[in-house]
Amino acid sequence: MSHITELLVQGQARLTAPGAPFELEQARVRGRDVVAYRHAARTLPEFLAAGRAHGDKPFMVYEDQRWSFARFYAAVDALAWQLRENLGVRPGTRVAIAMRNRPEWAVAFVAVAALGAVPAPVNSYGLRDELVGALGLVDAELLFCDQDRLARVEGDLARLGCRAVLVDGEPGPGSAVLSLRALLDGAPADVGPAAPAAAVSPDDDALILFTSGSNCHAKGVLSSQRAVCQALFNIDYIGALAAQSSPELIAGLMARGVAPAALTVVPLFHVSGLHAQLLAGLRHGRRVVFMPRWDPAAALKLIAAERITQFNGAPSMVMQLLAEPGFDEPASTGTLAGIGFGGAGLPQRVIDDVLGKRPDCMAGVGFGLTETNGVGAGVSGDAFRLRPNSAGMVSPIVELRISDFDGSELPPGEQGEIWLRGVTVMNEYWRNPQGTAQAMHDGWFRTGDIGYVDQDGYLFVVDRIKDVINRNGEKIAAAEIESCLLQHAMVRDAAVFARPDPDTGESVVAVVVARDEGLVTAAQLQAHVRAHLAAYKVPAQIHLRTEPLPRNPAGKLLKPVLKEQYLSA
Repeated sequence: MSHITELLVQGQARLTAPGAPFELEQARVRGRDVVAYRHAARTLPEFLAAGRAHGDKPFMVYEDQRWSFARFYAAVDALAWQLRENLGVRPGTRVAIAMRNRPEWAVAFVAVAALGAVPAPVNSYGLRDELVGALGLVDAELLFCDQDRLARVEGDLARLGCRAVLVDGEPGPGSAVLSLRALLDGAPADVGPAAPAAAVSPDDDALILFTSGSNCHAKGVLSSQRAVCQALFNIDYIGALAAQSSPELIAGLMARGVAPAALTVVPLFHVSGLHAQLLAGLRHGRRVVFMPRWDPAAALKLIAAERITQFNGAPSMVMQLLAEPGFDEPASTGTLAGIGFGGAGLPQRVIDDVLGKRPDCMAGVGFGLTETNGVGAGVSGDAFRLRPNSAGMVSPIVELRISDFDGSELPPGEQGEIWLRGVTVMNEYWRNPQGTAQAMHDGWFRTGDIGYVDQDGYLFVVDRIKDVINRNGEKIAAAEIESCLLQHAMVRDAAVFARPDPDTGESVVAVVVARDEGLVTAAQLQAHVRAHLAAYKVPAQIHLRTEPLPRNPAGKLLKPVLKEQYLSA
């Protein structure tokens, strides 16, 4: 065991011991004893109230708007009063949110959650059918939206029995749509802090988030108050553990003296945007700078102008940001102290770029899912440098097992499906008992990811089950070939998947985004893979293109779209 790993193990023991800040206890959840943090908030209303202590400190930046915590909570309290007194929102009421990242998103979410109601953020990138389907699924009584989303669903609201509140303008004459500005202006001058109309317990419903998977059939993930609050406290634990295991790196970052500020590009309807950026910033008094849509050039300008210290995003976003002209200039990114990746199994090129261009940066990666409220495993700082290909060590409040396809547990080093169980796991897929039964087994959530745990306890995520290619009985991880292709200087992005083959069962197909048209051929890329991987892993077909690969708002590849395009040709 390495010295850094020993520091991690010792740090976890210190942080979670009796009397320590992250002391553990047993909690009874759905008939089963689970491990939980003793000092975490019990409910979201309790958690959200803590941010009031930050007063006039700057909180949110969006275009030319600047919101202090005081201004934010004044808007939250006014809106919560209207929701409770005039719009019938009570604990358990489901309220949808559909808009791009902006301050009003946060105001709506916190006002709803502070009342013990259930926010249901939906994919703001969705078109009419997806948005209407989500509203109907959660049976939302109210929808907070911007003009773009309203235009897509307004004709369906009456049928759905859902009222809408417009956040970025005024409804037209005779419209049944409400105005957020009018609601805020119409509340009493001093309504007092938002509070639930009835007691809210840790086991009550807290949140419905939609899965951000790589297909077009998102499910509504219902989580309890306890699950969400434990997940939020786990973010603090991750930071504390990083400080224990990377003291010199942390000291160097602290010496810069720059106030923490996160560039929030990941959509707030995604668990990493909501939990790790917006709500973590609210709790700790950190400034968040919103981008309504991803643009690496615009991101670089905001990092410089707002003195951003933290950027979290999908590996594809980080890769694009690091490649942006001017990234290496201290005037542009000199304040950037932390880079975090969503997902695991990073392409080697991303690892090399981050460690090469930012040797003093607190880089890290985490493995978690919407169904676990983002909790699973994580690694950062010196431990990330030690094992950058891993997803880190498992959180103390979840159990992890590697299971064979028959459900039996596999020993360290053997690959199988990653199962997670613990206090942060979802209650169910909302109104989807069949999907819930398929995903859950005796409290275990079956992630659909293939991975293994090494002898020191680090988790390695190999690929999605559906992305493992079976060629003549040999199992091939699509992610491994994608990482290899990305090492080629002329490759900007790559996706690998299986094609049915009468001779081998399945063959390897790659779709590659070239940096410049005509400067690389499929044969050259096949030779590149052959020089680095076993011969049976070389793609039988490589399709070259210059347009970006299709991705969902969280940055995940939409392989079903590529398969439909290239396998049906």
